[in-house]
Amino acid sequence: MKPDHEAAWIPPADAGEQPRQVRRILKLFRPYRGRLAVVGLLVGASSLVSVATPFLLKAILDVAIPQGRTGLLTLLALGMILSAVLSSVFGVLQTLISTTVGQRVMHDLRTAVYGRLQRMSLAFFTRTRTGEVQSRIANDIGGMQATVTSTATSLVSNFTSVVATIVAMLALDWRLTVVSLLLLPAFVWISRRVGDERRKITTQRQKQMAAMAATVTESLSVSGILLGRTMGRADSLTRSFAGESERLVDLEVRSNMAGRWRMAVITIVMAAMPAVIYWTAGLTLHVGGPGVSIGTIVAFVSLQQGLFRPAVSLLGTGVQIQTSLALFQRIFEYLDLPVDITERERPVHLDRVKGEVRLDGVAFHYDTESGPVLDGIDVTVPAGGSLAIVGSTGSGKSTLGYLVPRLYDVTDGRVTLDGFDVRDLDFDTLARAVGVVSQETYLFHASVADNLRFAKPDATDEELHAAARAAQIHDHIAALPDGYDTVVGERGHRFSGGEKQRLAIARTILRDPPVLILDEATSALDNRTERAVQEAIDALSADRTTLTIAHRLSTIRGADQIVVLDAGRVVERGTHEELLELDGRYAALVRRDARLEPTR
Repeated sequence: MKPDHEAAWIPPADAGEQPRQVRRILKLFRPYRGRLAVVGLLVGASSLVSVATPFLLKAILDVAIPQGRTGLLTLLALGMILSAVLSSVFGVLQTLISTTVGQRVMHDLRTAVYGRLQRMSLAFFTRTRTGEVQSRIANDIGGMQATVTSTATSLVSNFTSVVATIVAMLALDWRLTVVSLLLLPAFVWISRRVGDERRKITTQRQKQMAAMAATVTESLSVSGILLGRTMGRADSLTRSFAGESERLVDLEVRSNMAGRWRMAVITIVMAAMPAVIYWTAGLTLHVGGPGVSIGTIVAFVSLQQGLFRPAVSLLGTGVQIQTSLALFQRIFEYLDLPVDITERERPVHLDRVKGEVRLDGVAFHYDTESGPVLDGIDVTVPAGGSLAIVGSTGSGKSTLGYLVPRLYDVTDGRVTLDGFDVRDLDFDTLARAVGVVSQETYLFHASVADNLRFAKPDATDEELHAAARAAQIHDHIAALPDGYDTVVGERGHRFSGGEKQRLAIARTILRDPPVLILDEATSALDNRTERAVQEAIDALSADRTTLTIAHRLSTIRGADQIVVLDAGRVVERGTHEELLELDGRYAALVRRDARLEPTR
């Protein structure tokens, strides 16, 4: 398995993709355009109010104080106070609305990615590290929080402030304005270079965070801890994690320091501008040019200083947006994943399923480069009948079973349920019709009752108890201190293998599917536990169409039909007795089992 799965199937985005990405990002905000319009009004009002303050100050210095007009002075001073109050109120409301919109956009993204992944075929998850998937949802979308909650609003706010301030500066004195804006093109060029640099580093950083998440998920699970301890690899795993973390440290430092010196130069120049303004005003007066009043100079410097904050913030926002494009690209990659198992436009819905299963000329391969896993499979299982599938490891047994519930789709031929191609049925019909009990039982870190109700959320306590009794696990659960409220632990590690299997069987009994797939459900159990689980399976299989993928042949002797797979083809079929008389592959497997059976 590749450590960085997405590199194998997703081409990197080039610069030409950026405009398309920006348009796609803007679409995310379209459902909230009404609220954003309110934010725009608040931004405009806030900018106008803040720009008014220097003009009030100019009037105070040039008119009210020199002329001793105390009434006007009081009004102007109150106007400055009111300006500050309004600016603060507008800012709070603007932050509230923009943050709400941003969080809703993040919610939409998380839900869209999760929903997309829920629709992916089993093949996608067999070749993708779990931590990689988790990192896309947690780290990448989480990393976009600042962008979607405040950056867009900050961009509009700062841009509006810059435009309003420049207009006000021109109204005061065009010559001083030209001097103030001479270096603006250079500042824009520097910020774009810094943004490109940080975007590239961010892409590397997110990949490294995904690799760390995968390492943590795999090595700190219950199974990972057991494997690491028993193999004596705890120190080695710690060193490996430390190496991953060290690489992340380097990328974080590079990301934060990218362009810092260049941005520092911009800050120094902007901070020095007041001195340049005073020098320019003084030089203008010295050479006999039109006079500039003290009030104008002070008001202009106030505006110019007010321009400094939004201008630098605007440049920084541009850098942040370019950086966030790398995060959006990784999210869009998952949203653009092709879904290879989909419903028809008008799928067939069956209210009642009898359970006849037929595989007609079925062939399957995982990709075009590999050979067929199954080839030319023709099998019919009548409703209520039982089929056992046996064969050596890698013969295609599990794959054949997974074609019925459409965990994979056939490459050629068709699988039918009650005469309908499973590809024509809706997902709800398939989920109700086909139940799967596999060798690897998955239990959530929740109570026993919650795990059982995953199959039927509205199940009553009486239904839970009845299902558990049928699965031969009720007495054990009832004897626990918390009974059905007992938390099963991570992946059910508080229960033994046989107990977990019986919980899985009880869960399937609650689902009550007419077709049952048993994928080597007892292969990892000891003989005594196997007998208990087999009794539960027998109860579950009654009156159902059952496909059993068998490892231990002693569990399938009563099957109506047994097929033997070899290299993806059916090489023998018949009942247990018929195949023993044939003395072929099946008989050889039975003799092998007899030799491996422990002496009692």
